[in-house]
Amino acid sequence: MYNEAMLQLSEFLYNRPVLSLRTGGQVATAIAPIINTKNLKIEGFYCEDTLEKKKRLVLLSQDVREATRRGFIIDDYDVLAEPDDLVRLRSVLELAFDILKKPVETVSHERVGKVTDYATEMTTLYVQKLYVAQPIWKSLTGGSLSVDRTQINEVTPKLIVINDLLQPESTPATAVAA
Repeated sequence: MYNEAMLQLSEFLYNRPVLSLRTGGQVATAIAPIINTKNLKIEGFYCEDTLEKKKRLVLLSQDVREATRRGFIIDDYDVLAEPDDLVRLRSVLELAFDILKKPVETVSHERVGKVTDYATEMTTLYVQKLYVAQPIWKSLTGGSLSVDRTQINEVTPKLIVINDLLQPESTPATAVAA
């Protein structure tokens, strides 16, 4: 259950304390979200154990009771899993997909820019919007670009493909009779 505002920017998902209801304290740190490229859903979080700093664990999304400003609240440390134990997520974990700084282009192969941020809908954990920084020569006229998930055509491990952008139409001048 997530009780924060419906959409959260990516900074809300990185380097968050994982708090156990059982112990009443921090048991891990959620380092980064695990994003499934097939549907842009956050399946869980890579975590670092508080006691064994080198130990990498995974917190599955369904094991998060609440996401608050203080961190992710879980029942107990036992819900954190070793990555090798998560057979159903193996293909997603092997990709180690990071959406930030991913190049974005249109279906007609026009380069749009790179993802600088994204917004996640916290009740479903689907990425809803991508914020793309355009190259310097484009940003002088257009600035950054907001891409809704409905505009995303394909997500690969190396690239995000979106529908073609609408070009501003030039309207022909019409003569007005006085």
